[in-house]
Amino acid sequence: MITRKSKREIEKMQKAGDLLVACHKEIAKMIKPGVTTMEIDQFVEGFLAEHGATPEQKGFSDYPYATCASINDEICHGFPREEALKDGDLVTIDMVVNLDGGLADSAWTYAVGQVDEKGRRLMDVTKKALYKGIEQAKAGNRIGDIGHAIQTYAEGEGFSVVRDFTGHGIGPTIHEEPHIPHFGLPNKGLRLKEGMAITIEPMINEGEWQSKMDANNWTARTVDKGRSAQYEHTLIVTKGEPIIITDQD
Repeated sequence: MITRKSKREIEKMQKAGDLLVACHKEIAKMIKPGVTTMEIDQFVEGFLAEHGATPEQKGFSDYPYATCASINDEICHGFPREEALKDGDLVTIDMVVNLDGGLADSAWTYAVGQVDEKGRRLMDVTKKALYKGIEQAKAGNRIGDIGHAIQTYAEGEGFSVVRDFTGHGIGPTIHEEPHIPHFGLPNKGLRLKEGMAITIEPMINEGEWQSKMDANNWTARTVDKGRSAQYEHTLIVTKGEPIIITDQD
């Protein structure tokens, strides 16, 4: 069932979003060669606890960590680990914050040290693709408008769009209807309505779009070992510009 959020629910989600943004800004200070994604995961869990919040994905379908930490060819749902990040790595940190029942979900790709030009361009195109999708997330438009905007831009820049994982509705639980593909045709799919809370989270690859699953049955990675990047926001659909509750600006 698709729910439309009340003013009170949106206010609670915004508070969760503000805390999530503050956490991401602290993570950005930590990212450097030698740090481990397990250290980042432990920091996030402690940071949220200090502010009266919990990591919503921990325990979701038995997922064991406070964050997903996906490195280089890992598309999403990478497990935090003790292996140190290396100069030139790309790492995506994804988390869902629950603050007093309000949820916010955001992923961000970080450059570790000096990343090559193609890696930087992958990050830049992925972030711009996210905002191309967000521009279409207004009441009266259709879900296909979001995916079409992302796909045409990313593919036009020479990258590919992951099909196997999508954005989604959010609140009161972590994953709600509707699914938000990052590819598709304009004027197709469910019509967006004011008050819907959704995530848009394109995963863009430098090679083929297809994914394969690791033995842990969580971590997806590219089939050709090409790198992947992801940026994600939680937003509220309005009649005009959407409210980005995880906006970092």
